[in-house]
Amino acid sequence: MRSVKLENLSKSINNQRVINNVNLLIPAAKFFALLGPSGCGKTTLLRLIAGLENADSGKIFLGDEDITDLPINERPINMVFQNYALFPHLNVFDNIAYSLKLKKLTSHAIEEKVFKILAAFHLEEHVYKFPSQLSGGQQQRVALARAIVNEPDVLLLDEPLAALDFKLRERMLVELIELQDQLKTTFMYVTHDQFEALTVADQMAIMNPKGEIEQIGTPKEIYEFPHSSFVARFVGTTNIFHGTLTFQAGEEEPEIVVPDLGRFKIYLPKRQPGMQEAAEIIMSIRPEKIFITKKMSHKFSNRLKGTIQSIVYHGRSTQYNVVLKNRMKVQVFEQNEEHFPQEIFDYDNEVYLYWQKENAQVLEK
Repeated sequence: MRSVKLENLSKSINNQRVINNVNLLIPAAKFFALLGPSGCGKTTLLRLIAGLENADSGKIFLGDEDITDLPINERPINMVFQNYALFPHLNVFDNIAYSLKLKKLTSHAIEEKVFKILAAFHLEEHVYKFPSQLSGGQQQRVALARAIVNEPDVLLLDEPLAALDFKLRERMLVELIELQDQLKTTFMYVTHDQFEALTVADQMAIMNPKGEIEQIGTPKEIYEFPHSSFVARFVGTTNIFHGTLTFQAGEEEPEIVVPDLGRFKIYLPKRQPGMQEAAEIIMSIRPEKIFITKKMSHKFSNRLKGTIQSIVYHGRSTQYNVVLKNRMKVQVFEQNEEHFPQEIFDYDNEVYLYWQKENAQVLEK
């Protein structure tokens, strides 16, 4: 299997820049996810890699081979579209066999390959059905089987699960992970759904609305250590604090003074290069990293005081929306664990919020 490398890739549509100087490495034989909001250029990037669009500038490499100007039919790359794009007049067998027939393989070779892939996708019972006779999940399997049957080096998936309900989507995500692990094909999965990206990816990239790559890393790195406020807000839920940086004499731990919080200050774990006194700063803290209680404690240096505005029960966890003195709203997620006695909270309860300094993340603007 081969990697995909993009160098300074740009593309404009109707005089509007859609892909802006993108540099990206999609590792060979890995499950790579490209996550970003609708309209940020994700699908355009896939179409450039597949050869369905031509880049204005930059290069596309498959392994060490420059495929920037290679015709689409000569690229060992297949793409699965959001709407599956199955031929409605062909049954399951003929849909999957279509590309093999174009290659003029023998009937025996075609039949052998198709029935092997049918078994892998649990489609044997549907071999002579037409797309209109299949469920959404079955159509998605046929589309994947058709894309994989001729053994491409790279498989591009453009929001392939968008039309499925939540439960089926969860099941198909697991099947995709197992399929990629079995085939060792390079998968590039495009989605605007953070749950999908975090679930499937070995590595992922976040694309911003300007058509630029904002951050690249493993799902854990992206979630735990976002570089910018855009990534922190887009991937998961977070609480953002804006304040002014101060340093106490002889102390290595900087403080963020947030307007109108009174005597409550927010401490960061350590002084980082480039931090200057009185600088404006943005900090992120994930809701599940915050401990909520009615009790005053000096165990944590970071503590805030507020009032519970609303409570949302999620089954495994409960979400508390707390309003601070400065009217800022803070979200807290608490796991519902029966074997641990938990405090009972209600609307308008006065509570304290605590977290460890190490869980705070300083963001770029």
